[in-house]
Amino acid sequence: MKTRKRKIKITATPAIAGKRGWVFCLLGALLLTIAIPARAQCTAQNTAFQSGEHVMYDLYFNWKFIWKKVGLASLTTFSTTYQSQPAYRFNLLSVGSKKTDFFFKMRDTLTCYVTEKLEPLYFRKAAEEGDRYTVDEAWFSYKDGLSHVKQKRTWRDHPPQEMEYSDTRCIFDMLSILAQARSYNPDDYKVGDRIMFPMATGRRVEEQTLIYRGKEDIKANNDTIYRCLVFSFVEYKKGKEKEVITFFISDDKNHLPIRLDMYLNFGSAKAFLKSVQGNRYPMTSVVGKK
Repeated sequence: MKTRKRKIKITATPAIAGKRGWVFCLLGALLLTIAIPARAQCTAQNTAFQSGEHVMYDLYFNWKFIWKKVGLASLTTFSTTYQSQPAYRFNLLSVGSKKTDFFFKMRDTLTCYVTEKLEPLYFRKAAEEGDRYTVDEAWFSYKDGLSHVKQKRTWRDHPPQEMEYSDTRCIFDMLSILAQARSYNPDDYKVGDRIMFPMATGRRVEEQTLIYRGKEDIKANNDTIYRCLVFSFVEYKKGKEKEVITFFISDDKNHLPIRLDMYLNFGSAKAFLKSVQGNRYPMTSVVGKK
């Protein structure tokens, strides 16, 4: 059973450069690696990460048949408190280089808090992409067997947009789903398996679809080759399937993204693992150096 209550306050919607932004694509690999079970109970045991983990990525864009490095992304994990209770905080920063600012400016900062049992508590995303600037916030709560989320999007030059949503399933944001997804075991996946789940995206809660493609060896930007699980994030338009992102995920207990191939409305892009520090387990997916 789902229940939904919306409160909308908006007078205009500015144009958006590309349906899926850089941060969404990078997070896709981090938070779409493993299926989330449908259940009202949102707690889970963390078996994948530890405080102090720091992951760096190089971002590239295809510019007239030439791949150009356009920026960096970093993901950090810390133990902290939220409203005086123990919690984890995730920070994701995505920054374009000064050379690419002339064509497309990108400054995205995401912050998320979850309980030690990985329940979503609060999410904030500040995104400056081109001439568009927005701030998304989400507050999570749990009552009567339901998950509740209040979301608010603030525009630079327009009134804010607000909504509320409740569901018998867990509701996650882009970062809190990562905390749980990385702890699940994909060993039972079969090529072609489809995984569906809900996610809060700032203005609504959307159903997402992921397809498991198998395994492949992939080279990262640290001259290391990793054995990876391959997933496709897809959309459906007029009954046709469209590939949005292809993810190559380390086939070990860390479940870290090694490479992403992104098919954006304004071109194609890739993200490559550059470095990782503070990972909880050895990267046993390494198959060689190159």
